[in-house]
Amino acid sequence: MGKAKAIVLRAAGINCEQETRHALELAGADVRLVHIRRIIENPSFLEDCQLFVLPGGFSYGDDVSAGKVLAGQMTRHLQDALTKFIADGKLVLGIGNGFQVLVKTGFLPGMKEADKPSVTLTDNDSGKYENRWVYLQPATDRCVFLEPHRRIYLPTAHGEGKVVTRDKATLDKLRQEGYVALLYVDAEGKEGPFPINPNGSVGSIAGLTDSTGRVLGLMPHPERFVRQTQHPHWTRLVKSELVAEGLSIFSRAVQYIEDHF
Repeated sequence: MGKAKAIVLRAAGINCEQETRHALELAGADVRLVHIRRIIENPSFLEDCQLFVLPGGFSYGDDVSAGKVLAGQMTRHLQDALTKFIADGKLVLGIGNGFQVLVKTGFLPGMKEADKPSVTLTDNDSGKYENRWVYLQPATDRCVFLEPHRRIYLPTAHGEGKVVTRDKATLDKLRQEGYVALLYVDAEGKEGPFPINPNGSVGSIAGLTDSTGRVLGLMPHPERFVRQTQHPHWTRLVKSELVAEGLSIFSRAVQYIEDHF
C-alpha cells in the first residue's frame, strides 16, 4: 500500500488538530482534517483511512462535562461505523479531550455492563487546570501505539483528567486484563502523589486501551513533543541523547498500518 491514511477530527472547540496533523505527517502519514458533521453525513470517510484521531481541546466548550457533547454526537450517529472501523483492524487514538470522548462513548475501555459506565474522567484533585510535564510508563504490552517498557516524557494540560472507576473491582480488572495503557510515574518509574500524578487518577492511570490494543486514549499530549526543541530543558541536554518521545506514538501507529494493510 501507499502512505498510511489518517483522519484528524475537527469540531467546535477542538484546538489541537493542526499540531496533531503535523505530528502524523512527520511520522509519514497522509492526513486529512475532517469536521464531525461531514463524517456524520457520510460515514464512508472512515472507509478511506486506517487511523482515526480525536485531538485535544475543549470540544463544544466542554459544556455539561469534558467531551460529553461530542461523545453524544458520536454515540448517536457513528457508533456502528466506529465499531466496524475497529473490528476491521484499524486504529483509533484519543488525546486529552479525545480521550475524554472515547471514555464517554464507551469505546474505552470497552467494559460496559448493564449500560453503566465502568470508567469516567472528572475534575483534577487540585481543583484547577494543570499544565506540566509528566513521566509515563507503559502498563501493558498489547497496545500497538506504545513501545513496551519504554518510559516517556510528555506535557499534559487539562482540568478534568482524573480517571475514576466505578469500584475497586473495576480498577482491578483494568489492571489485570491489560486495559491500563499508561501510568503516571516519576523519573525512576515509581508511582506517587501530586505532582507525579497531576490529577489524582486512581491507580495513577494516564491512558487506557481496549481489548484489541488498537484503541488508545491518553491525557498527555504526544503531539506537543515531536521535536527536540519542544523539551523544556532542551538547551541543557545532550542533543544526541534527546529523543522527541511523543513522535514515537504516531510513528508506531504508521508502522503498524504499513505492516498490516
